[in-house]
Amino acid sequence: MVGMPQPPALPDLPIRESLPALLDAVARTGTAVLAAPPGTGKTTLAPLALAGLIDAGAADGSRYVTRDMSQRRVLVAEPRRLATRAAAARMAAILGEKPGERVGFQIRGETRRSAATRVEVVTTGVLLNRLLADPELPGVDLVVLDECHERHLETDTACAFLIESRQVLRPDLGLVAASATADVALWTGLLAADAGPAPAVASEPMRHPVAMHWVPPRERLDPPDGLRVDPRFLGHVSHIVDRALDADDGDVLVFLPGAAEIRRVADQLRHLDADIYQLHGSVSPAEQDRAMRAGDRRRVVLATAIAESSLTVPGVRIVVDAGLARRPVVDHARGLPGLTTTPASRAAADQRAGRAGREGPGAVWRCWSEAEHLRRAAQPVPDVAAADLTAFRLQAACWGTPVAELALPGPPPAGAVEAAEATLQALGAIDDDGAATDRGRVLARAGLHPRLARALVDGAARVGSVKAAEVAALLGLDKRGRGDDLLAQWRQLRASRDRQWEREVKRLSRTVPATDRHVGDDEAAATVVALAFPERIAKRSGGQWLTVGGTGAVCAEGSPLAGSEWLAIADASRNPGRAAAQVRAGVPIDGGLAREIAGERREERVAWDRERRDVAARSVRMVGAIEDASEPLRDPDPALVGAALLDGLREEGLDVLKWTDAARRTRERMAFCHREIGDQWPDVSDAALLASPDWLEPWWSRARRRRDLERIEAGAALRNLVPWSEDLERTAPVRLRLDNGSETAVDYATGWPVVSMKLQLFFGAAAIPRIGGVQVRAHLLDPAGRPLAVTSDLASFWQGSYLQVRKEMRGRYPKHPWPEDPASAAPTAWTNRRLRGG
Repeated sequence: MVGMPQPPALPDLPIRESLPALLDAVARTGTAVLAAPPGTGKTTLAPLALAGLIDAGAADGSRYVTRDMSQRRVLVAEPRRLATRAAAARMAAILGEKPGERVGFQIRGETRRSAATRVEVVTTGVLLNRLLADPELPGVDLVVLDECHERHLETDTACAFLIESRQVLRPDLGLVAASATADVALWTGLLAADAGPAPAVASEPMRHPVAMHWVPPRERLDPPDGLRVDPRFLGHVSHIVDRALDADDGDVLVFLPGAAEIRRVADQLRHLDADIYQLHGSVSPAEQDRAMRAGDRRRVVLATAIAESSLTVPGVRIVVDAGLARRPVVDHARGLPGLTTTPASRAAADQRAGRAGREGPGAVWRCWSEAEHLRRAAQPVPDVAAADLTAFRLQAACWGTPVAELALPGPPPAGAVEAAEATLQALGAIDDDGAATDRGRVLARAGLHPRLARALVDGAARVGSVKAAEVAALLGLDKRGRGDDLLAQWRQLRASRDRQWEREVKRLSRTVPATDRHVGDDEAAATVVALAFPERIAKRSGGQWLTVGGTGAVCAEGSPLAGSEWLAIADASRNPGRAAAQVRAGVPIDGGLAREIAGERREERVAWDRERRDVAARSVRMVGAIEDASEPLRDPDPALVGAALLDGLREEGLDVLKWTDAARRTRERMAFCHREIGDQWPDVSDAALLASPDWLEPWWSRARRRRDLERIEAGAALRNLVPWSEDLERTAPVRLRLDNGSETAVDYATGWPVVSMKLQLFFGAAAIPRIGGVQVRAHLLDPAGRPLAVTSDLASFWQGSYLQVRKEMRGRYPKHPWPEDPASAAPTAWTNRRLRGG
């Protein structure tokens, strides 16, 4: 075509051998899985070839051009912003251009593209927003999902949406999954069509020898805890960087888990005769560009996992690997997706090591032992298995396909999906059937976590669109500095004119209607934070705060938040072994505003007060788990009173009732009947009587306080339990009559019927009767009422033990009768003299 620029020569990278096969696969099936290790050129040369912007020459030197190749527009999706910009810059440089011409990019808050753009690199978040806005992706002929092997949640989601769009709306839309590892079967199966699995195209890695050094710390260090990494370990990494520079030639690429660790190690390496660069999402684009260019001096580039596969840093011959990675988790403290520090998998470590051998022989220094390496996980855990799924669930709801029917590389955990749905329903983003509401679609378009989107949308109407966007951008980008005063950090961001934050503020301001409210910064910050995290609104309670969600929270000593009665907490962390969370970012909030946002309710609080030892009835104003205010309740619900009284009865025990001696004896007799006769007699143990108060009717239903319980006659209540078909007096009599005419009380206290009388009153009795089929025990007493003997067989006693008793007692009590034949003597309570009438 006249006037068209000639395709430049292909750079000498391993991917060039695979490009003809890739183009052929896409031309035949519309899909392909490109398996190419880091550094082979898959991120840059493959998209340019697919768009027809470079000469994809075949192995035999012939040109390879597909029909309509010159018109194809390619969209490349990268999981990270930094990689998005870098890939676009590299592809534009290959074409001899700047980003925004035939190669453009779009990340959150920044766009470089034009009418001439044929390859556009975007983050997967941007791609998802475009798909939700228009599933047909007009103007796009082919999508490349890069770094699929990393299993980022947004990449998995975009893949599922694109597969469905190809099946239903755009069968002509090309789809290439690019992976740096050998999980090819997973992706060829996902991209399969009627003709079978998608074609797989592989590229060989650079093959330069790499020397491996295992250099674990000599001392025992604390393992990573959440986002905390032992400072001594970072000192060890710095030391290894120094050693590696002395031992080997070339620039050094250092892998660290996050920006905080990168900044600390950078400070420790200032003494080196080398240029120190940082590569992470928070550094400016200009600084990122400088880190990617070789200079006159040796370089030490400190990078996160961005440099594993998404980004190639030229000039690197040495890799120092801290062996740590940041993985997503559900951050229950923040209510947002969070990160935790874990050992990097063996697959990730291998990809990092490959960076040392890309341009020539290299060296890798691993800051852990070879034995530990063998114990590490082979592959990283996919995001979908561990991350917060709230944003994913809202995207699926807006897409309109049930989660179970999406063509995901792996199923999400059911519990995590349910938790996400509960959050979205609370935000009004999905209905009871799980479908997206109009409000949910508005929140999804904001490009924020649904919690922050809710705070932006609702906050704009309350505090104005600009201030709502500023606070939401602060929370979303996590631009917090030192200290826990979020309001001060917001003002510091304004003063420093942070460019990334300002771009995000402009983007967010465009997503909500422009509004202006005369609201101070303090109220604006409190409102937006409280809207995002209503369950973490907190009120002072003693020496700490209690949140709406029921968690305790404390501030650091000397915190400017310490004097606040109410707080809106944006971030908190709980260390192991501590009951209360540590406030990391918060702002004071007015109590009225807190109640309005969190919602308040009135409760009738009727309970047994342990201190007063009585029923306490109050009307309580609750803000979530916070008891905000209370007043006496004059006419409490009788059911609640009854429940409180039962708690009190169980707390105080049955002794709170009125127990006479007769009542206690009645209970003992009934217990005997239950045990010895059967279940037709009720169980009158403490546990049974405390299980239900029904036996205390009709007095129980009229009771309102402790003194009412104290008036209940326990004996009368117990008689309510006697079965109508039974006679307690007949079954367990109070008194027992012997066959000699003597009569005495029966004691059931021990669980066994016992009678006690002076021995002389048993004279003439042949046997001890039974009660309820149980042989009564007789306690035979001397004239002074002291025990002489215990027997259940009176006849045997007369014939045996009595002879010894008579011999001893005649000398001690000579005035009392001690006949030789007690079985035939008359019972008596008198002495011999009284018997003779003396």
